[in-house]
Amino acid sequence: MSLQSVVQLSLDSPVHAVCVLGSCLVVDISGCAPKKCDSFMLTCSPKVLVVLKSQVTSGRDKTSIWHPLSEPMSALVMMVLPSSVVDEDKVLVSYYCPYEEAPLATAVLYLTGIEVSLKTDIYRDGQQEMPLNKQMKEKWLWGPTGWGAILLVNCSPAEVNQDTKTVLSEDIKDLSQMTLTVQGPTSALKNYQLVLHTSEEEAEKARVYLPHGDTSGAFQIVLGPGCNSHTFNPLVNLGKETLYVEAIEFPSANFTGLISFSVSLIEDSPVPSIPETPVYKDTVVFRVAPCIFTPSTQMPLEVYLYRDVKIQGFVDMVAALSEKTDSQVVSVYEDPNRLGRWLQDEMAFCYTEAPQKMTSFVLDTPRATKLDEFPMKYALSPGVGYVIQHTKDHTVASLDTIGNLMVSPPVRAQGKEYPLGRVLFGGSFYPSAESRMMSKSLCDFLHAQQVQAPVELFSDWLMTGHLDEFMCFIPVEEKKESSKGFRLLLASPRACYKLLQEKQEEGYGNATLFEGVSPSLLRSNGREAKTINQFLADKSLRNQNDYVERCIRLNRAILREKLGLLEDDIIDIPQLFCLEQLTNVPSDQQPCRFFARPYFPDVLRMIVMGKDLGIPKPFGPQIKGTCCLEEKICQLLEPLGLKCTFIDDFDCYLTDVGDFCACTNIRRVPFAFKWWKMVP
Repeated sequence: MSLQSVVQLSLDSPVHAVCVLGSCLVVDISGCAPKKCDSFMLTCSPKVLVVLKSQVTSGRDKTSIWHPLSEPMSALVMMVLPSSVVDEDKVLVSYYCPYEEAPLATAVLYLTGIEVSLKTDIYRDGQQEMPLNKQMKEKWLWGPTGWGAILLVNCSPAEVNQDTKTVLSEDIKDLSQMTLTVQGPTSALKNYQLVLHTSEEEAEKARVYLPHGDTSGAFQIVLGPGCNSHTFNPLVNLGKETLYVEAIEFPSANFTGLISFSVSLIEDSPVPSIPETPVYKDTVVFRVAPCIFTPSTQMPLEVYLYRDVKIQGFVDMVAALSEKTDSQVVSVYEDPNRLGRWLQDEMAFCYTEAPQKMTSFVLDTPRATKLDEFPMKYALSPGVGYVIQHTKDHTVASLDTIGNLMVSPPVRAQGKEYPLGRVLFGGSFYPSAESRMMSKSLCDFLHAQQVQAPVELFSDWLMTGHLDEFMCFIPVEEKKESSKGFRLLLASPRACYKLLQEKQEEGYGNATLFEGVSPSLLRSNGREAKTINQFLADKSLRNQNDYVERCIRLNRAILREKLGLLEDDIIDIPQLFCLEQLTNVPSDQQPCRFFARPYFPDVLRMIVMGKDLGIPKPFGPQIKGTCCLEEKICQLLEPLGLKCTFIDDFDCYLTDVGDFCACTNIRRVPFAFKWWKMVP
């Protein structure tokens, strides 16, 4: 910000002034002009620019222009480079009488130019440059031609010595940089202070680190929570100082993500009773990089797998799939009573990115209150961070978790591009005494990231209320220009009944579902081995699935509109459901209504690892030694270049463990597209 100071010229003695690069001095030309004079001529040093009546005069031009004194006149004087010594530069104003070639009098303004600036990676190219228009630093613009610096949330913050406010960590150097530059004669700055500052509210959202001057490698926190200003005093060490900046939290409903930092030059008063005077302020604005979710169509990097002998079949199959995609398997162990349910239910792998760095991290929405209850934090690979997003509802039946969302691949819908896809989350669509909804705080958090415009779907009809119970995205490679590069799989009771009817008409009505599954496992889950004829004769189950079909059809319409999908982009996968009471909920909290749960292991809860799909074995009717459900799924997916592997573990997919299918979670390759190049 340019704080314009008015300078009164004098014919009796030269006037001296300090001019900060980027600021203007308003020089009164008429005030000391002799009464007989009717014109003046202005000359200046090479480092000086003078603007007079919209006309720019530079000392580099070595030209002088005459101007009339017919009205009060003032000029704007600026410096383009700092001075080497005090009074190195000057402006001369010579006053002329009519018809005289020699000036009657000359006023001299000696200038000392100093630079006080903050530089950042404003153009997002890894270089700290000063824009031609300094006001650009005070704005942040989206898009491929936009500008503005970017801050990363430190997902693995270093420990702070609370007594000295120091940090000893080389990771600080990976943070966003802000360069403070002070140049000019030291003697000219002896009566000034330099203050780095931000607002109290913004100081709660970020930290600024200053390296210690020694070789210890330590950093001092100069701005942060509880401290919104830092004074560099006295100004004796001139030059450049690199500051390192990190964000403390992601954008949210109460935080736009924009943080500004300013450096102000303050002139001390020679009289103790007179306050100091602000001379100049330079400001830069950062935007905190958003939390970005990755869809199942991105290639896997690491598979985090809960290992327990009770689900050994599942573990072995997932490990085998990981080998096919060269993905690293990371084992997670914990109290066997929880059986790894939280792995997918309560957390998601995300990433955040600035031009200089990309960081993967786990975003955790814990239901338990103590961090020690989350072994995931300690199982993460080096360089993978951990961030907690607290939510309002901590009950088991809640939709208030990260597990209740997924991300679409990049799409174009309603004339707008979504190069990072869209976040999809489930809710009830309308409030009632028994409805379950994502809390406003978590919903607002998703919207505040801006780059993956969230879409709400109807999922409160489901037992766990999670979208992956009825939908899934898979990658496909097609040569057609119109190909979107993926398919949306939707559960379809209608398609399942159609398949069973076809098999009945072919004479296989006595083929049995759940053949080979032990009677005790079936009884514990309220299931029994039934023939195709018995299934088709069960009107109650048919009515329940008609209801499920209507719920899925509603979501189908929303997905087509919000993701710009055609019917060819959607594949109906045969799956049956049944309506039951909520599990793991105390009887006094049990709703009156029933919720949909997969009747056989939910094939939509597949593990997508590139072209390899790990699909829950549905234990469907055996026709000539082949499960007709598996055969149908292969017919639908394998022509797209996908390979289907059916995971033979009934325990994992239909017992209490399988209600969440949360024994694994996958960290995937981030998008190549840079989020700051889009326009939300």
